[in-house]
Amino acid sequence: MKKELMVQCLNNLEYGFSPENTALVVVDMQRDFLDPKGMSASMGEDSKNVQPVISNVKSVLAAAREAGLKIIHTREGYSPDLSDVNDLKSTVGDHGPLGRFLICGEEGQDFIHGFEPENDEVVIDKPGFSCFYKTDLEERLRKDGITHLVIVGVTTQCCILSTIYSAVDRGFFCLMIQDSCGAFDPAVHQSALTVMQAEGNLFGSITDTEKFLSSTLTTHKSVASCY
Repeated sequence: MKKELMVQCLNNLEYGFSPENTALVVVDMQRDFLDPKGMSASMGEDSKNVQPVISNVKSVLAAAREAGLKIIHTREGYSPDLSDVNDLKSTVGDHGPLGRFLICGEEGQDFIHGFEPENDEVVIDKPGFSCFYKTDLEERLRKDGITHLVIVGVTTQCCILSTIYSAVDRGFFCLMIQDSCGAFDPAVHQSALTVMQAEGNLFGSITDTEKFLSSTLTTHKSVASCY
């Protein structure tokens, strides 16, 4: 019998899921976004607002592994010949301390320390913001019977929301863990949360790391405390 878990979310919503049908999508925990020598820092972004996300995502990842969720790691990355880069992404391929920005195989495009995938975990390299864009993610999820997605990583307003929009269009039930997602500007992060809650939480539910951990680190059906 499937183990049913329940997480309390913003707006008095509950997100119910079973580990067998749920994937944790860890979005773009890459050096180019999070390392002081990466692309974002080189472009003047202040990483202090995304640094706290790192430890939260680690905790969520460990709990999801323990609970038996499918684990998906994603990396934004482009071909060395720039054949899959559109004109809007003018900085992709520029040279920096960690190699060419967001080019597959470069040091900066890889995961930060502590986020190395385990042997049975999926890595999706995506030439865009959404994890579904020009990837086989949907096919992989369908094959494994995944219906629910728990989403963490960076950045909230860009790759996180782009992925959630794409997931909802495909019929996946989404949960964003708000303090396990981050943006360089706190106001932008908050705006993304506001969009998520529009029209009766049209795009999914929002919880926090503590509540997610409370629901997953049990051996029976659990309801975490309400907001």
